[in-house]
Amino acid sequence: FSAHNVYRTLIPYPEHRIPIQFQHSPQLILPLVPLFYMAYLSRRPDTFVQRLMLLPVVVCLAFGTYFRFTYSEPELNFYNLGQGVLAQLITSKAIDFAWRRDGMLKVGEMKPGVLRKSRPSVHDLHYGNANGDASSSQYQELSAYTASPKHQLLPPWLYDTLEVMLAARGLGWQFGVGVHVPKERRPLERHAFIRATVISIIKNYVMLDASVSFIRLVPEVGSPQGGTIFRPYLPIPQRYILSTAINLATGACLVAGFEMTYGFITIFALTVLSSTPEMWPPIMDDPWRPDSLHIFWAKRWHQALRETFFVYGGFLGKWLAGNMGMLFGTFIGSGLYHELSAYALGKGFDWDVMLFFIVQAPLILLEKLWHRVTGHRVGGIYGSLWVYFCVLVTGQLLANSWYSRGLGGALIIPSAISPSRQLLIPLLRRADQVLGFGPLSVLQTSLGGGM
Repeated sequence: FSAHNVYRTLIPYPEHRIPIQFQHSPQLILPLVPLFYMAYLSRRPDTFVQRLMLLPVVVCLAFGTYFRFTYSEPELNFYNLGQGVLAQLITSKAIDFAWRRDGMLKVGEMKPGVLRKSRPSVHDLHYGNANGDASSSQYQELSAYTASPKHQLLPPWLYDTLEVMLAARGLGWQFGVGVHVPKERRPLERHAFIRATVISIIKNYVMLDASVSFIRLVPEVGSPQGGTIFRPYLPIPQRYILSTAINLATGACLVAGFEMTYGFITIFALTVLSSTPEMWPPIMDDPWRPDSLHIFWAKRWHQALRETFFVYGGFLGKWLAGNMGMLFGTFIGSGLYHELSAYALGKGFDWDVMLFFIVQAPLILLEKLWHRVTGHRVGGIYGSLWVYFCVLVTGQLLANSWYSRGLGGALIIPSAISPSRQLLIPLLRRADQVLGFGPLSVLQTSLGGGM
């Protein structure tokens, strides 16, 4: 009974996967049950052994479920990617819950739900201490973190469990100490904050729809069967202009998608869970205006998966080689997360995705070398151009891998609710017919008439 057999038991060949039907709903929900119990245990003292014993169960259930059941329609392949993402998130959360001996602690806690007598020091606020060894005389009453929430909809234990299970950036938690929190630009008055968030959701929806609709116009790239972004029939300049435009549109999709989804979650939290606006700072920090590659990845881009990448490689890298190892390990972990998720598409493992993320580490080291040699940090307009060069050039490896596997034709926004496909594109086609020349004609000409 080889390791390969175990692997294929959990992750079957694509042709052996089971098409999802409604009656499979209980199996698809099942992996969340032991994860929920691990989250509950992580907020209870003296549960280290139980959490370690649950870890292989949760991991096997996550991979064995979300890589076994599949959406068989090509247009729904995007949801197979989503299942792969869910498997990775469940696994990273389970590992995080399991390896911390004292459980998941909030800033200022010595045990789950138990605060220090004194206020946490500046050092603890910046660096955290997940393994406090203070005596029991240093404990005080249960903290406000485990008190009943103001809205009274959920019992304290359930609210506490859901909070640690859903915590992404770790705001207020020791594992999130040091994470960058973008400056809030929305008014903090409750109704004005909700109104500004709704407007942001609409703007990002329009941007997401326009970007997706552009990608779907490109032959093969925008089909469920997939195709390379480097169109072989185009001359060299047009070929790479088009691939760069597709990569830029992909970045717009990611930014708009993250911000729109986070906006919906924020509205839900404020209206249903009675959260406060201060609890929901922006997810992105103006990623279109990067200062340097280091600043881009550490601050401008979202930090929702920061702990996940640490779990998949950053912590091991730091243990092996200090800060340098953590830098490379974190990007290796990011590559593993993204490509293992994409493996659920059923079209093999693509090392180009790993390469895109791994190459970011030496590029950041080049910035540090520049600072050491010149005495000047990377920044300003030249720093922005440097970041755009690094991301738009190397990022084409990532975009090409995704679109070659059919993500460009995925059903992300149905045509019936797509402003671009219902209004903008028909309007442009009408302009082409009336004028005999227009934006779509230019695009069709540049693509060699392949639209």
